[in-house]
Amino acid sequence: MVLLTYRVGTLVGIEILNIRDLCDLSVQMSKEVLYRVCYGSTTPSGFQESLLTVQHAILHGYCRHKVRGGDYPAMINSPFSSVRGTYVSGLTEGDIWRLDIFEGDEYERRGVKVKILEEVGNDKGKRNVEGEQVEVETYVWIAGEDDLEDGEWDFEEFRREKMHRWIGQRDDYDGEIRPSILGMLIG
Repeated sequence: MVLLTYRVGTLVGIEILNIRDLCDLSVQMSKEVLYRVCYGSTTPSGFQESLLTVQHAILHGYCRHKVRGGDYPAMINSPFSSVRGTYVSGLTEGDIWRLDIFEGDEYERRGVKVKILEEVGNDKGKRNVEGEQVEVETYVWIAGEDDLEDGEWDFEEFRREKMHRWIGQRDDYDGEIRPSILGMLIG
């Protein structure tokens, strides 16, 4: 679940069109997963890392659920809920292409408005201080709610118990690739 907007920018004297900003509300909340998807490594070069700016953000009116049988979340409309994530600027068209493949056909990009968090509160959002509102896009789950577990997806649980598999830190992990991704990668 990645949130995106478009802008024109310059990078080292070269004009870059359609550099994208994203608000990451899913597995990519972890810089390591975001870097692995975009750069192929959890430890990108200093230059690559310097291209991105990361800020905390919140999206009201949505919640995350764990996908049944998966480690990853699905974000759906939920009028009285909010999803906290990260607002990332500086992504290239190539980065977005890789993120699109990573998210697969179970998600659809839709326009939403997020608020940048000037101060981050606890997991329940208490003591959050909301700032600027930004129009972006996000990947919303479209594969049906029957595939979702009850209750919210827990990022901290994912970080503790599952993230190592998504960033290649286990020798016995065979690199689970969703069928939607595999099909795009091999043609």
